[in-house]
Amino acid sequence: MNQTHIRTDDAQIRQLFHDFMQAWTDNDAAAFGALFTEDSDYVSYDGTRATGRAEHQRNHDKLFRGVLAGSALVGELESIRYVAPDVAVLHGTASVLMPWRSSLPRRRLSRQTVVLVRTPEGWRFTAIHNGRVRPVTVPEPNSLPSKMSQLMTRVAHRLGAGRRLTPA
Repeated sequence: MNQTHIRTDDAQIRQLFHDFMQAWTDNDAAAFGALFTEDSDYVSYDGTRATGRAEHQRNHDKLFRGVLAGSALVGELESIRYVAPDVAVLHGTASVLMPWRSSLPRRRLSRQTVVLVRTPEGWRFTAIHNGRVRPVTVPEPNSLPSKMSQLMTRVAHRLGAGRRLTPA
């Protein structure tokens, strides 16, 4: 891919991300669904998975007419990486702003990993994985949590308790 194509593709993908936010904010399930490929996957923040444009549109129509009526989606595109000329991975963050709120709740921030493909109609979402942003610190090997886990593992092995890995 040359730089001109990358700049053009970047602009189109940024517009698609904007359209995603706008369709949500307009509570327009048809416009929302049109951003996806027919065979797309959508994994929600709670781990549920929906397959296909029609299902995404149906689910979001119920949400936009129900618990998320009047909500806006506010977010930021963090990065675009091309894994092939017609396939890109996007990372972004977003949060739902409910009509009665004036600021975004921190604990509701989600990060999206999105796979996009170029179609005859332009770039479309083919997979989205949406997870809450809840950073945790990885304990150092000599920290108390690590030492407790190591001790529990040794005790379990001595007692013959816990899992045993078996070759597949």
